[in-house]
Amino acid sequence: MISASDFIKLPYTPDLTEGGIAYATRSLPHTYDRMGGSLYSRLRRIVGGVAVELAFRRYLGEQEIPFDVKGATPFTEPDRYDVSLGGHRCDIKTFVTSKRNQITAMRRNPGLVLRAPALIPEDQFFAVNHAGQDLYLFAFLLGLTTNSPEDIQKAVAASQQIYLIHPLRSDWSRPQAWAPLGRLALKSECPAPLTVEIGGQDAERNFITETLTLEPLSRAFALNNYYSLAYVHADSLPAARIGIHSAAKGEIYLILPHEWGNIWIYGLEIWLAGYIAHEEFRRKSSAIFAGSRVFQYSKTQTKNMSVPVTDLRSLEDLFERVKEWDEQKKSW
Repeated sequence: MISASDFIKLPYTPDLTEGGIAYATRSLPHTYDRMGGSLYSRLRRIVGGVAVELAFRRYLGEQEIPFDVKGATPFTEPDRYDVSLGGHRCDIKTFVTSKRNQITAMRRNPGLVLRAPALIPEDQFFAVNHAGQDLYLFAFLLGLTTNSPEDIQKAVAASQQIYLIHPLRSDWSRPQAWAPLGRLALKSECPAPLTVEIGGQDAERNFITETLTLEPLSRAFALNNYYSLAYVHADSLPAARIGIHSAAKGEIYLILPHEWGNIWIYGLEIWLAGYIAHEEFRRKSSAIFAGSRVFQYSKTQTKNMSVPVTDLRSLEDLFERVKEWDEQKKSW
């Protein structure tokens, strides 16, 4: 069992969000949405999860704790482990805590987190690729998000960093027939020039991007040959419609001004709570059904298996053991 004093608190820097966004945008054609909610919520969860993984790796390096990342999650396999410690595969489970009152309460009384459930989606937990000695690490990312157009306007007015994105429908991002979209033309009805980035896949399913400047009411043509188009990113909040025409599809995809989301996470800090082995989690866990209210969510979107955070084990103890294992390996 752990106490609040066992939590490891890491600082949050903007480059963590940048790294998370780079991963999230490129994983769009492959991610599976088990949690429900909006596309932007899903993307923010991915951004947060990758940000915590990057911060965790940074911490391991700073503390000279040996680790391996050969099994790190590729875009096409979203549920593989992140790092390996002492030969044990590690899967970091991150909960993004973005409600101001909850963040304030946690900072005043970190012990509140001990009563939270350490959650793993049931389908993920019972996946066949897990071994009994695989480790689950649970983390809480304390950070603010913009969840509405009004929130985005406030962030813009306050000169805050934003990352506006519109994920395209599945018939564009995951087409059933793998064929070229033809020459793509983009057009903006905004009164001022707008810079956008588009991202998708080529014939070999490599992810490709390019940046275009859209002059008002003038067409701009993509240079790459896209077989899928996953997203459009705008450098500022569009005041009018943006259109994308595919010669092959013979249709115009319109993006309305309210159909943009900001997936930037305004991180404050990261709490690494503790860890537990897969087999121990299996023995101790109980089910939390979809629709349940828990510490992390007002309503869970899927069935989860869980143990109380207080039943996790200390990460500091794990790190000391990892160092000992590494020294023993060197002595052979």
